[in-house]
Amino acid sequence: MNTAVERLYGLRPGVYSVTGEQQTVTLLRFQHWPESVSLGQLGDDGRAALRLLAERPCAVADLPGSESPEVKTLLATLHADGWLVTTVCWAGRSLYTVQPLRSSPDVPATDEAVVLSRFTVLHREGDDLVVESPLATATVRVHDRAVSAVLAALVSTAAVNAVHSGLPDHLVTQLLADLRSAGLAVPADDAEDEPRLRQWRPHELWFHGRSRQGNGGYAGMGYGRTKWAKGTFDPTPARHDPYPGPAVELSRPNLDDLRHNDPPLTAVVEDRRSRRNHDDDHPITAEQLGELLYRCSGVRGAFEADGVEHLKLPYPAGGSVYELELYPVVRLASGLNPGMYHYDRHEHRLRLVREPGPEVARLLRSAALSASAERPPQVLIVLAARFGRLMYTYEELPYALVLKHVGVLYQTMYLAATAMGLAACGLGGGDAAAFTEATGLDHATESSVGEFMLGSRLEE
Repeated sequence: MNTAVERLYGLRPGVYSVTGEQQTVTLLRFQHWPESVSLGQLGDDGRAALRLLAERPCAVADLPGSESPEVKTLLATLHADGWLVTTVCWAGRSLYTVQPLRSSPDVPATDEAVVLSRFTVLHREGDDLVVESPLATATVRVHDRAVSAVLAALVSTAAVNAVHSGLPDHLVTQLLADLRSAGLAVPADDAEDEPRLRQWRPHELWFHGRSRQGNGGYAGMGYGRTKWAKGTFDPTPARHDPYPGPAVELSRPNLDDLRHNDPPLTAVVEDRRSRRNHDDDHPITAEQLGELLYRCSGVRGAFEADGVEHLKLPYPAGGSVYELELYPVVRLASGLNPGMYHYDRHEHRLRLVREPGPEVARLLRSAALSASAERPPQVLIVLAARFGRLMYTYEELPYALVLKHVGVLYQTMYLAATAMGLAACGLGGGDAAAFTEATGLDHATESSVGEFMLGSRLEE
């Protein structure tokens, strides 16, 4: 059995070449941001080697003209700029693959003690274990459980020294060097305690890095409006399935009258405040709640494009698919019984979701605690997202879009409430588990993503 360590090389996914004037060759990757490397004029050996690297992983010795200066220079350029994917093999087994996200300095193999970075995330993808970090310059795909054993031991240097992976020491040393070079492992005495890193939780920095362009971290997958699910899944309808509870018809405001009678925009913007306490002696009315819901989220029109239903609403939303749903949770409102409702923005009506009970009380109580309010709000409007509306079309960024839409809708509700003389306060967090229990929905299909307190304004 061949026990020598072998390295196979190939081009990163999503790379294509362009031949320009004077036969100069440039490699490009994706079209969402500029990422390219100029290889200059390549001869027959260089072009043949580049084609083979694009076709399949191969050893250097298998490349045409592998000993020629041109091919050696080509490989050095591709490696230095982060365009080469490297698979490490041993004893006839593919152990792991290092897939660069951008250029990174080589870190030589040493006996330096390392541990996993606290920002490193491990997850399964197909038959591989994927190791990645928002701070890393490369992703590592693990193909062999012996490598997984080493990774599991990297919680401490003592565990690494005690692990029995079956791999030779020099190969473990090389694995640790590759992890260190990628930024997935750090020296054991590096606590990552500097302020710029301590301020981040791992999931927040990972989410930030993955939902933005330019970090190169999509491993050949799409980013943005790719319509990846078309032809595979049916799109989520624009209209929410109606809840079986009784319907409450809402009065529809006269928008022409509001155009003439509303305070001017500058006054509304300047007068907007977060008001956490309400006048329970003169509570908000069902008519006021209906006006605010229509002004902020009532359907103004609908159309279909490419098999997907789109809407026209008062606030902007990516793709015009409008994944957010509004659930007024009522503690006290004139003309409306307490309970949790869903706003049917197509018919401008409420449907009862849940009578008052522990889950409804928990939503109101958590809102009061979040806002440090004297008592629970008269009405808590829970914003929920039907994720499939966005995730059918977008990759990598749909949840980031959801949060942007929450902010846009918050401001729309703030301005409408201010113009109406109501007390409003957007919250930074809420009880998603209570929402799931109250609605009975699958949290991966639809879940709460925002909370907005609303009520009558106390005289100041």
